[in-house]
Amino acid sequence: MSVEILDGATIVNFLEDEEAFSVSVLNRFTHLDTDNDGLLSYAEMLKELQSLRVLETHFGIDVEPDPDELARVYEALFLQFDHNLNGTIDLEEFNKETKQMMLAMADGLGFLPVQMVLEEDSILKKAVERESNKVSA
Repeated sequence: MSVEILDGATIVNFLEDEEAFSVSVLNRFTHLDTDNDGLLSYAEMLKELQSLRVLETHFGIDVEPDPDELARVYEALFLQFDHNLNGTIDLEEFNKETKQMMLAMADGLGFLPVQMVLEEDSILKKAVERESNKVSA
């Protein structure tokens, strides 16, 4: 993990670089597809969903969420990706929903820079690295 500074423009610029974004999404998808069948099952997505920690923190303080509520949230997030509701997520669905989520994040961030702790292999980290490489070039 590393602490990085980014804003909405960092994310939007990354999404506009279709090749860089597609490569990052493909790499993440491949990493999650542990059985190499070209589809993500709920079990394969669960670890990724859990890493979001959507209910486990409240203003940065760890809290103990209701396990049933947490399970419902994870199921709802999985369904958000599963556009055709067939119980699995293909690369196209993963790509589209990842882009939508990142656009929503960019919109929420706006143009004021913020510091975030990012996983080294995350798509957001790739966006920051891309911007850093462009600035230093």
